[in-house]
Amino acid sequence: MRCFLCCWLSFLASSLQAGKPIPIWPGLAPGETTSFTGEAMPPRAGEDPPVTRVVRITKPTMEHYPADRPNGTCVIILPGGGFSKVVPDKEGSEIAIALNQIGVTAFVLNYRTNDDPARPGWKRPLEDAERAISLVRHRASEWGLHADQIGLLGLSAGGQVAARLLSSDGTKAYHAVDDVDHIPHRPDFALLIYPWNIYDAKADRLVDGVHVRPDCPPTFLVHTHDDRSSSVGAALFYMGLRKQGISGELHVYGNGGHGYGLREVEGSLISTWPEFAAHWLEQRGLLQTSEQ
Repeated sequence: MRCFLCCWLSFLASSLQAGKPIPIWPGLAPGETTSFTGEAMPPRAGEDPPVTRVVRITKPTMEHYPADRPNGTCVIILPGGGFSKVVPDKEGSEIAIALNQIGVTAFVLNYRTNDDPARPGWKRPLEDAERAISLVRHRASEWGLHADQIGLLGLSAGGQVAARLLSSDGTKAYHAVDDVDHIPHRPDFALLIYPWNIYDAKADRLVDGVHVRPDCPPTFLVHTHDDRSSSVGAALFYMGLRKQGISGELHVYGNGGHGYGLREVEGSLISTWPEFAAHWLEQRGLLQTSEQ
């Protein structure tokens, strides 16, 4: 198995493998009156490599990154961005390219962003994530995927959305719009990478809407001790997995902060997390090539 530590460099050195963005909804997304795929903010000074931040998304889309030598496993990536924006490269395409190196097909979801502080930031991204999983599972044979090997990888705010999806009872957060919505939307495995604000410090527990159900899929978690979005949330989620007898793995690094994606952080070993994730996937038989 090829290690994908720092494989984001291959992203920088090669052309994008993604094709035309795939719409998530057949028409307007639930509750929307516009259809806008978003706009990129100006790059921040001093960022090397630069980071893309997309705002004002009302039409969610996903980009397909097929592996050169696919093994049938697929991961849908939910980037971070604090719900007001989406970071589709540092926390999206760079990870997709890395997954491709180990035979995993990837989709990066540009979910809807939130401009209304009175509305929960996670609500529309949750709807989009549920829809995306159903859509990928519906078209699994078209893309050469195993319908029972579809995973969800969420980073930062995307990690909170993923945790909320794992915590649902299987009922979609929106009313069905077509036959795709009758396809199961729960992933077969999950990776929560520095999930943002899933710990309620005042109540000393996971936030409302996040808990580990008996049917939660196997989950891999990464956080850092010095992340202001406390690693306690990831630890509590892991404890929930352990109590339910669900396969899980937790890595809390001493330092590294937040929002690193696959990139190295000076003085930290945080960039080694993909090695552990690849090993976890391999141990679960998700990197084995088999007949469709």
